[in-house]
Amino acid sequence: MQNNKLDRRTFIQKSAKAGIAGSIAVALSANIEAIGGTINPAASPDMVAVKGGEPQTMFRKAIEAWGGMKRTVKPGQTVVVKPNIGWNVVPERAANTNPDLIEVIVRECVAAGAKDVFVVDHTADVWTKCYKNSGIEEATKRAGGKMVPGNFERDYKTVSIPGPKRLKTVKVHELILNSDVLINVPVLKHHVSTKLSLGMKNLMGIVWDRQWWHKNDLHQCIADFASYCKADLTIVDAYRVMKRNGPMGVSTDDVLLQKALMLGTDPLALDAASAKMFGMNPQEVGYIRLCEGLNVGSSDLSKLNIQKIKL
Repeated sequence: MQNNKLDRRTFIQKSAKAGIAGSIAVALSANIEAIGGTINPAASPDMVAVKGGEPQTMFRKAIEAWGGMKRTVKPGQTVVVKPNIGWNVVPERAANTNPDLIEVIVRECVAAGAKDVFVVDHTADVWTKCYKNSGIEEATKRAGGKMVPGNFERDYKTVSIPGPKRLKTVKVHELILNSDVLINVPVLKHHVSTKLSLGMKNLMGIVWDRQWWHKNDLHQCIADFASYCKADLTIVDAYRVMKRNGPMGVSTDDVLLQKALMLGTDPLALDAASAKMFGMNPQEVGYIRLCEGLNVGSSDLSKLNIQKIKL
């Protein structure tokens, strides 16, 4: 647990030293029109964006437009849902993924016939407190899922990253290696180290030695890992958005109620769209820029069929 406490202290110290950088000026509106893209109702969407409802309502609308959860989860499969549960704070602080969203995702996986649905994250604060106070543990259990801790090194296995620029090997949680489906559910928020915490950065919660990443070109490590580990479905939680002082935040004054959600299979496109919704040029986020040409996806949203739903 000592490493987790050091992680948290490091983040807080960086935020304090960052000063104005911890309170970046953004044009937060969560306007789904800002993400661009084309609209072809006759074709299956590459991405779905929803604005204006509660988390469970938005997800049900989005997954229906996507073609249902059975497009991703088949009967008998084992599913891992990866939220951000890194911080020992309540849902209103928006440091973690919204628990209501996780509940409906787990329910839909179970309804699609999943054999097991596991929810896991390698937390920065003490994992038992994060799981409880985020509301995600209770929500997962209500929906028929199983919470699994991510804070024990014995549960991680070393894998090699093919063709890396910086990250050659990494310890990945064994659930990720042994399950059939990975659903990544990041919360859109500010981050002092990377400007934004998005889907590809959220995958740091399934690796063990992430402090090495922070010391060895964090953005390139995120990009290298994204080229190796691609979620089968990414669902971006932008219901409450932390506009400053991320990744943990200071109070609810850091949070804006935006009531938005996006989902799709292209992690680079979703991170680019999330950056636009935050009011930033995606190329300002280092790991988005570095993923170009790494066979991760495309940040050119103009070529994607994006279905937009306003509630």
